[in-house]
Amino acid sequence: MCTGVSGQVHKNGDGGEVGDIMKKTIEGSFAVAEVVKNCSPDVVACFPITPSTHIAEELDRMYTDGKIKSYTAVESEFSAISMLVGASAAGGRAFTTTDSQGIALMHEVLFAAAGMRLPMVIVAANRSLSAPLSIWNDHQDTISERDSGWIQIYCKNNQEVLDSVPQAFKISEETNIPVMVCMDGFYLTHLVEQIDMPEEEMIEKYLPKRTAEYKLDPENPITMGMYAMPTHYQGFRMDLHKDVINAGENVKKEMEVWGEHSGRKYGNGLWEEYHAEDAEYLFVGMGSVMENAELAIEKMRKEGKKAGLVRIRCYRPFPNEIVESFRGKEGVVVFEKDVSMGADAPLYAELSSVAREKGIETPLSSFMGGLGGKDITVEHIEEMMEKAKEGQVKMVWGE
Repeated sequence: MCTGVSGQVHKNGDGGEVGDIMKKTIEGSFAVAEVVKNCSPDVVACFPITPSTHIAEELDRMYTDGKIKSYTAVESEFSAISMLVGASAAGGRAFTTTDSQGIALMHEVLFAAAGMRLPMVIVAANRSLSAPLSIWNDHQDTISERDSGWIQIYCKNNQEVLDSVPQAFKISEETNIPVMVCMDGFYLTHLVEQIDMPEEEMIEKYLPKRTAEYKLDPENPITMGMYAMPTHYQGFRMDLHKDVINAGENVKKEMEVWGEHSGRKYGNGLWEEYHAEDAEYLFVGMGSVMENAELAIEKMRKEGKKAGLVRIRCYRPFPNEIVESFRGKEGVVVFEKDVSMGADAPLYAELSSVAREKGIETPLSSFMGGLGGKDITVEHIEEMMEKAKEGQVKMVWGE
């Protein structure tokens, strides 16, 4: 599972210590389980599903070894998320992991969890949805839940996943909004690499024990998820909508605070730019493909091409301000590993809408690809950038 363990102390910009960090060579899934353990969850409930299985299995093993408080192997993903609702409503810190058909089975309760304003964290190991059956990676599963009221964070590598999990618990418990941390199945879950592991002592300094302002208590009974008549239902939904938007400030704040603790930051928490300021053309996307995009940008820069990228880290709340980086560019490639049947691709549609509202005339090109685990290489990214120079295009890449 892991080898080559060495302790080290990182320094912040002022030379102060930012926490004990353990360098490990470890599979992404096992690393996620360890950082979840270090966040001291009260309730973990899972129904294993590929490719998130190793996270669930490792948390189960940790429970049998006495390293986490509880672990329940439930009979379905619907049961897992339902158990988290009960745990969070009772004031506990709650976690599960799933993907694909599993997250689809959770659909009903995802809306309930957000609507009841219950903090909890899911690590979603992104995987295609059936049919046809595919166990490989794309973003159709979590993108399909974008309107459920959950904050969604998409990570480019395993280090970012580990750094995002403690932030997710903190953000969720500050805002009373559940959070999904999305990592690409197989590309990240089964990747073995060296990672700085945020240790328990460091996370304790960053993430205080949850103190629920409202919780189920026989001595002080309250009602949660009550019946709402038409007069009131819309108000509840609009309140949640506004609070998800406002949670963007919590995401940015916690990125700053985590940076002070760990020495690592990912842009402003909502998005991250790479050679974007002086670029003539930008590549925009989410997830692990953006590491290949960075390599492609470096290669193009060496060839004298002014290319850059903007990576969306937080898809919900949607970072509308990101389109300001498009202003004055010759073109923008929007690439996504999802599809909205019968309509424009979701990320492209949202970016296009916001750009129009802000009067930005830079042409946006839409590329969908990587569905069902189809590889998107450095060469593919270069080809997309070149294709966009011919004018605004909409294409499925890799047919």
